[in-house]
Amino acid sequence: MRIFKFLIVALVMHSASSFSQIPSDFLSKEFHKDRRAALREKMPANSVAIIFANSVRNRANDVDYVFHQDPNFYYLTGYREPNAVLVLFSETQIESEETSYDEILYVQKRDVKAEQWNGKRLGVAGAKKTLGFDVALNAEDFVKSDINFKKFDRIFIEKFENDYRNSSKNSAEIYDLVFSFKEKAGYNPKNFLSPIKKQIYELVRATSIENTANVAQIIGRALVYDPSLSGDKDLMQFKEATDAKLKKELQKRIVLKLEAKTNIDIGFLAKNMATLREVKAAEELVLLTKAVRISAIGQIEVMKAMKPHMSETELQGIHEFVYKKYGAEYEGYPSIVGAGNNGCILHYIENNKTNIGNELVLMDLGAEYRGYTADVTRTIPANGTFTDEQKEIYNLVYNAQEAGISLYTVGESMAAPNQAARKIINAGLLTLGIIKSLDEKHPYFPHGTSHHIGLDVHDPGNYGNFEENMVVTMEPGVYIPIGSACDEKWWGIGIRIEDDILVTKKDPVNLSGEAPRTVKAIEEMMAKKSVLDAFILPDLDK
Repeated sequence: MRIFKFLIVALVMHSASSFSQIPSDFLSKEFHKDRRAALREKMPANSVAIIFANSVRNRANDVDYVFHQDPNFYYLTGYREPNAVLVLFSETQIESEETSYDEILYVQKRDVKAEQWNGKRLGVAGAKKTLGFDVALNAEDFVKSDINFKKFDRIFIEKFENDYRNSSKNSAEIYDLVFSFKEKAGYNPKNFLSPIKKQIYELVRATSIENTANVAQIIGRALVYDPSLSGDKDLMQFKEATDAKLKKELQKRIVLKLEAKTNIDIGFLAKNMATLREVKAAEELVLLTKAVRISAIGQIEVMKAMKPHMSETELQGIHEFVYKKYGAEYEGYPSIVGAGNNGCILHYIENNKTNIGNELVLMDLGAEYRGYTADVTRTIPANGTFTDEQKEIYNLVYNAQEAGISLYTVGESMAAPNQAARKIINAGLLTLGIIKSLDEKHPYFPHGTSHHIGLDVHDPGNYGNFEENMVVTMEPGVYIPIGSACDEKWWGIGIRIEDDILVTKKDPVNLSGEAPRTVKAIEEMMAKKSVLDAFILPDLDK
């Protein structure tokens, strides 16, 4: 009997020890509850919001990609598993004297067999205890539920991307949850408009047939931001039509679409979640700052370890090893390590150059820590020393970045840093003879400088003015690919410097400032010894 009791105690202690080794620094359940309350405050009377978990994506055959939760869903719930849905009501729903609620979280059902293969599920009890939901049900209960969505004046959803796979493994996968909602709510994509389509329809209605040439141009520009508009046959015909009679008929059809009635809204959540997420809470800043510092230290270790004989893939591996060493779960986005001309490709992710030689290496990488993603870029010379040409372009980009960072102040327009950086870079390119005039349109600085980071590497935001506790990148760059219309001595130089800047009531704080940025500081760091210098693996080709 004593032996049996000892075994029970040992098993309990082992289980407790194993549980304690699970990361415990995720966002608190109180944070997620507060965020749901903040969203509910923005909802009009008699409305409901439905937010779905991410879909499981297939990699090949019977292998799926590692599941990653939809950021909005995680922000509101803290739930990190698939096949779930959150229903958020603007007012308390009363079913009886004993039963009332203003939110329901539907989650994956506990399943011993499935958990043996794929790990433990939180389940209903876990959703209540760990995530703090008063009402949590199994996902299959959503499919079976009799929620009358049509009684609400407004139903808020995010745009469906139609990438839900029906694996037929169970009847409560995300495919089934979405399908069930569409049936219950009377969802018909023809009966509602995206915000950009609604604006264009209203413009078509308000414009006389004689003045529609400008509308056609606006439609053309809108297609760049929303390619799905190309599927609207009436709108595309209206854009190309020259016959006044045909234009008038198409205008009537478009106005009818504009006036179609539906209580489903796909614009509310996108706008209001952006408003909530663009300003970070104190809890978020702790995790985001850690993700940024991990990424900056990754840059430092690569500076010390880099040698001309290395490959782009090897450098990527060092970065990502540092991330894992600090307990970061993932990379926030596909790592970019581009040597020489590859650095002139903005989103170069092949990273397959086998020998970086003596070229510049552009490294744009970010660790994801507890869901929060950094975005840090450094460009360094593989042999440890910048050439004169490389130094000229590097200092130009550095000065542009410094000018931009100084404008990360409360109340300043978020467009201001980009404008300041572009002014400096254009003047510098002119001085170096790379462009011929300040107003010349050129391809050497083809992107903006600033975007929010957070649960997404390109976190949603409204991009108005800076507010306290926003975290926004500052990333000017100059890219001169081989064959450019300038002196060959500049060819193959691609330089981007990117840092993650916290907006405060005082001066901006460079969260990634640990990673050297100046020419002098980079060269000094690259001259230091690396702990990886002695890490030599067997030659497999011998």
